[in-house]
Amino acid sequence: MIVPVLLCGGTGTRLWPLSRKNYPKQFTTLVGDESLFQTTARRLSGADFAPPVVATNADFRFIVREQLEAVGIGPGTIAIEPAGRNTAPAVLAAAMHLADSDPEALMLVAPSDHAMPDVGAFHAAIAAGIELAREGAIITFGLKPTRPETGYGWLELAERPGDDAPRPVQLAGFVEKPDAKRAQAMLNAGTHLWNAGIFMFSVKTVLSAFETHAQGLVEPVAKAVRNARTDFGFFWLDAGSWGEAEDISIDYAIMERASNLWVIPYAAGSSDLGDWDAVWRETRHDADSLATKGHVTGLDCHDCVLRSESEGLELVGIGLRDIVAVAMPDAVLVADRSRAQDVKKAVELLKGKGIKQAETFPRDHRPWGWFESLIVGDRFQVKRIVVNPGSALSLQSHVHRSEHWIVVEGTAKVTVDKSTQLLTENQSIYVPLGAIHRLENPGKVPVVLIEVQTGSYLGEDDIVRYEDMYARQ
Repeated sequence: MIVPVLLCGGTGTRLWPLSRKNYPKQFTTLVGDESLFQTTARRLSGADFAPPVVATNADFRFIVREQLEAVGIGPGTIAIEPAGRNTAPAVLAAAMHLADSDPEALMLVAPSDHAMPDVGAFHAAIAAGIELAREGAIITFGLKPTRPETGYGWLELAERPGDDAPRPVQLAGFVEKPDAKRAQAMLNAGTHLWNAGIFMFSVKTVLSAFETHAQGLVEPVAKAVRNARTDFGFFWLDAGSWGEAEDISIDYAIMERASNLWVIPYAAGSSDLGDWDAVWRETRHDADSLATKGHVTGLDCHDCVLRSESEGLELVGIGLRDIVAVAMPDAVLVADRSRAQDVKKAVELLKGKGIKQAETFPRDHRPWGWFESLIVGDRFQVKRIVVNPGSALSLQSHVHRSEHWIVVEGTAKVTVDKSTQLLTENQSIYVPLGAIHRLENPGKVPVVLIEVQTGSYLGEDDIVRYEDMYARQ
């Protein structure tokens, strides 16, 4: 069986305002009805695949598990990286972890934010490389280029790939993101493919490659794996050892130095959805080439992305050409589609100005559900809180605020100091400042409540936890 290793720590700032640091693009619904992470996990599941190893960070751990459970996939391991160290240490840690149980296992390393609609074609490409991978080759996958793309790295092949049938071709070299002139020349030559960033190899092959080409990573990553702890089903790599590992991609650490590399051409279509122009290309268009989502009305608009990501917010476009307009509850992006790559620069400007929308998503996801702020004043805040069935907030108190809870959907079990009671729709309760309290959902449907906070300080760090079923500090 093949063990998928899903890399799940990116931020996707070019897709702001939908993608942000605390809820990046792999977890959002950009195309279709599921997140990119969910479709990636589905694509690498089934009889030929083992449960996935997911490499992510602490902030995303509960989102990863919740989204996998939502599509019926149980993770093999959710490895928590204490800090971002790029892809090479993450892949090495996964290989070392798997080596304890099966050093002959095949690993398929993939980013978790690609759209690949033809699953059957991708499985055929994987199958074409399995025998070579078992024999000790490192397999990478190249996408058939359709335009002189400057935002991707390219692969140079030792020969023309011929027809579109997947078969191994020797790799001649890697090409960094080119300028437009070189990209056009490579497209015309027919001996280059886009680098998909997807790799397949056996555990023992990649461990040997690290020993040969990136020996400096081996000891700190080995210590991080050896001293890892398992907590609430998560595999926490040791922070001290992990901090000693070099920040480097697997392309630089291994792929550009190894000699046993082969490419499987893949011509069935794929995109990393790296910016809003890519989303426009991959989204189903109407007769005017509009890519829309949500409450949108377009009048004489052509070749645009129009998205309303907020309930009850109607986005209206009139006479637009080649425009991206994305409306969120707390931010709106309007850009020329040809400037989609510059969204990242805009985010940096927002961060420099201290604008919280640069990184903070309006809906805050927690292991028990999520909440969003509806109104914020100087000494009060109104939130909508959704608690999943069987979930519970921590037993906690606050130093600076009191709270009113009004249940609007479902049934909540509420503890305030020594009193516990059930609240149903249209019932409410007051939580005084300093009271030890908890809210639980004992039912089979989500609990939705409106919370009104009042006090001198309303920050999320004003929480003293006494018990927590999710083992948060």
